[in-house]
Amino acid sequence: LGLNVLVSVRRWYEEETLSFIKESLEKSDQLTKNMVSILSSFESRLMKLENSIIPVHKQTENLQRLQENVEKTLSCLDHVISYYHVAKDTEKIIKEGPTGRLEEYLNCMDKIQKAVEYFQDNSPDSPELNRVKSLFERGKESLESEFRSLMTRHTKPVPPILILDLISGDDEMETQEEVSLEHLPESVLHDIIRISGWLVENGRNQDFMTVYFQIRSVQLDRSIKGLKDHFRKNSSSTGVPYSPAIQNKRKDTPTKKPVKRPGTIRKAQNLLKQYSQHGLDGKKGASNLIPMEGHEHDLRVKHLSDTLSDKHGPAAGRDDVFDIEIDAYIHCVSAFVKLAQSEYQLLTEIVPEHHQKKTFDSLIQESLDNLIMEGDNIVSAARKAIIRHDYSAVLTIFPILKHLKQMKPEFDQVLQGTAAGTKNKLPGLITSMETTGAKALEEFADNIKNDPDKEYNMPKDGTVHELTSNAILFLQQLLDFQETAGAMLASQGTCMELIWCKTFLLGNLQLNLLSKSKVYEDPALSAIFLHNNYNYILKSLEKSELIQLVAVTQKTAERSYRELIEQQIQTYQRSWLKVTDYILERNLPVFQPGVKLKDKERQMIKERFKGFNDGLEELCKIQKAWAIPDMEQRDKIRRAQKTIVKETYGAFLNRYGNVPFTKNPEKYIKYQVDQVGEMIEKLFDTSA
Repeated sequence: LGLNVLVSVRRWYEEETLSFIKESLEKSDQLTKNMVSILSSFESRLMKLENSIIPVHKQTENLQRLQENVEKTLSCLDHVISYYHVAKDTEKIIKEGPTGRLEEYLNCMDKIQKAVEYFQDNSPDSPELNRVKSLFERGKESLESEFRSLMTRHTKPVPPILILDLISGDDEMETQEEVSLEHLPESVLHDIIRISGWLVENGRNQDFMTVYFQIRSVQLDRSIKGLKDHFRKNSSSTGVPYSPAIQNKRKDTPTKKPVKRPGTIRKAQNLLKQYSQHGLDGKKGASNLIPMEGHEHDLRVKHLSDTLSDKHGPAAGRDDVFDIEIDAYIHCVSAFVKLAQSEYQLLTEIVPEHHQKKTFDSLIQESLDNLIMEGDNIVSAARKAIIRHDYSAVLTIFPILKHLKQMKPEFDQVLQGTAAGTKNKLPGLITSMETTGAKALEEFADNIKNDPDKEYNMPKDGTVHELTSNAILFLQQLLDFQETAGAMLASQGTCMELIWCKTFLLGNLQLNLLSKSKVYEDPALSAIFLHNNYNYILKSLEKSELIQLVAVTQKTAERSYRELIEQQIQTYQRSWLKVTDYILERNLPVFQPGVKLKDKERQMIKERFKGFNDGLEELCKIQKAWAIPDMEQRDKIRRAQKTIVKETYGAFLNRYGNVPFTKNPEKYIKYQVDQVGEMIEKLFDTSA
């Protein structure tokens, strides 16, 4: 029973479930049908809407395209119309020029240029093209004129004091602030750079570069000439002043040794001029030149300079002026390098890179040519002087040549990129100076060798011959330029190296002096002459570096000169033999004390006294007029001679002073031993 009930319940449940499912399916089918009906209706409506909207959309799209075309057309029309208004809008500004409103002016020029390009491309026959082209050319000319005006108004020569500060800093101050040059005010430089840039990029114009180098070239030349004039006005009196800033720094700043200037060789120049006038040409007699030691020598040189001035006009004044000119030239060379470097720096900011070297080459030509021309004039003057045997001129070439060779690396750097003709100008001048200087050195050495023995040209007092003093002075001056002179000789392919030249010159001088000494009739005066000259040479060598240079090729030079000096002293001392021979014991009679002398013996003693007295008086009279400028040597010779004569005379007087050989002893015994010494002490002293 229970089982049947469960089966019945299950069957009922399943039937109920099936019935529910059927009902649900029927409802779902009904809903589907309704949805399909709705969708079909919606699709139909959408199709109707689409068929209505698409034509409208297409029409709207066409309208939008038409609108855009209209707007573009209007924009193009406005742009084209603007070109027709450019001339009118910019003409006033172009006429008034760019002064004071450069940026606005350049903007107008850009507009005009665009208008020109438009009309050239789209309407080449339009009258507007000619109008804007004319306005453009006018504006470009105004820019060129403004460029020239700015350059002319603001380009000024660099003050000489500032140039001196610029070129003296490296030589004289170890630490310093860099001296800079402001060639143009900053605002003006900015405008010039803008104009030049526009002219190159937009104006297709290079004429302004010619304007630039012409104006700056004049400024560079005027700056250098101003420095030269500054030297002429200030060098001889107050010295060449520098700016206060530099002068104040110099008070606390260690300085290097100043460069040797031509003024320091004026003494040698004067003496060498006199040598050429008196010693070689044979037209005038010898001067009274007596080289002294120390202060005495300076006084004699001053007297010589005064003598030259009296005889030949204001020579000292001419030398001062010439020294200033040479000093100025050396400074101008340095100034050119510094100013040219500064000019190139300025030029790189204004001139396009591919035009810089050529423009710079043109800019420096006038100043460089003037420097080279002045150098050529100095060389020409030196050559003419050398022809006249005036070798002082070569001493002016040495400092210039030395400076040019020192500056050549900087010259080469500054002129890098310029034309070959420009680069070769300085080497050409250097070569010309080396040729002239080498010729002067060789001819001077030859003239030392071949200077004739002129009786009227010999110092009457046996002092130093001007040939000796001039040769030594010349060699001493070469010490400051020995590298320059050595290179000068080597550049000419000569075998006369400087050291050999000096040794050779001294050897020739020694031979010439020996020959000249034979002009004197008195061997003693000849010995004094050679002594003075040899001693002067030795002392001059010892006081300078010449002795070390000579020792390179002649190691025993110092000893040789001392031996020569001693030989001449001994030769001189032999001149007293004719005095002392009278009183030597070997030539006197032997007698016994208390024994009456024979007449012959008395006469012999009288003759000995008389011979001694006469010889002593004669030698003292003659030799008092001779000169030995070296005080040490003078005292040495006097002392030695006094010792010999006093001892000999003392022995003679002691032996025969009390012998009754005469009734008038005062007639023969005229001098005591001390008196003889006093007489000898007055030798070589014209004031005694």
